[in-house]
Amino acid sequence: MDKDDIKKLLEAVKNGGIEIEKAVKEIEELPFKDLGFAVIDNHRQIRTGYPEVIYCEGKTIEQVTNIIEFMLTKENNILATRASEEMFNSIKEICSEAKYNKLGRTITIRKREEELTESYIAIISAGTSDLPVVEEAYETALILGNKVEKIVDVGVAGIHRLFARLDVIRGAKVVIVIAGMEGALASVIGGLVDKPVIAVPTSVGYGANFGGFAALLSMLNSCANGISVVNIDNGFGAAYNASMINKL
Repeated sequence: MDKDDIKKLLEAVKNGGIEIEKAVKEIEELPFKDLGFAVIDNHRQIRTGYPEVIYCEGKTIEQVTNIIEFMLTKENNILATRASEEMFNSIKEICSEAKYNKLGRTITIRKREEELTESYIAIISAGTSDLPVVEEAYETALILGNKVEKIVDVGVAGIHRLFARLDVIRGAKVVIVIAGMEGALASVIGGLVDKPVIAVPTSVGYGANFGGFAALLSMLNSCANGISVVNIDNGFGAAYNASMINKL
């Protein structure tokens, strides 16, 4: 229930089109719903523009299923990240419209279709091994209502592949760059575009990559301007920020 829904409900009560008891039932779960093991934030979209997103890692299948079962009673689209296939199979039993991105480990449920933005977010990856993070960012940006262009496997080891797609990259309103190893791709792109760049270090790489710390430090120390950095493997966080920029 968003601001407009609340206004309509109050107007209906005022005009006698709905009984007070029914109206109370409609709003009794505002601003949150306590499930015992989780407290669902029903006002998230009113405050921030986007509904609450479910982070599934560390939760049980039953917990994730119960959370989504409640969220299905609302009109918001649903996004669950870091979800296992077993979680998806459980969700599928209560919602046949649920979709699973196996590579990105996301579950999406569209309760209402939103018109996508005219401007787009470009998601760029250095290598194929970065695709799980790419897909998480892609599904996040899409369900938040953004047009998205994916450009994958254009890392600095074969930089001519990147130059062949510069027209698409430069046409974006905001660019997400996803890279592991030494994380150099973010600096390269930062020096080629006049748009904000959100860099995502990934845990892809040999031992001295230290599970993504090498790429993280490279991106934080970039001499290219206009680059911000999110946490290691955080495709969701990058896409969320990119969506806010794309809709300014």
